[in-house]
Amino acid sequence: MKKKSSFLQSMIAVMWAFLGVRKKSGLQDDVASLSFIHIIIAGVLGALIFMSVLLLIVKAVVSH
Repeated sequence: MKKKSSFLQSMIAVMWAFLGVRKKSGLQDDVASLSFIHIIIAGVLGALIFMSVLLLIVKAVVSH
């Protein structure tokens, strides 16, 4: 029986994927336990956060 993980664990896995730093064993554990829907939602949410941070940085640099 595979153990289902929480949405927070999905967010952490997506953030590690954004950084490109992930052990093969961690990836295999994620594939076995994470929910596909959680991964999609976490990916979209992560992309929105990433774009928002980039926009804030650009606005801060351009305004000075």
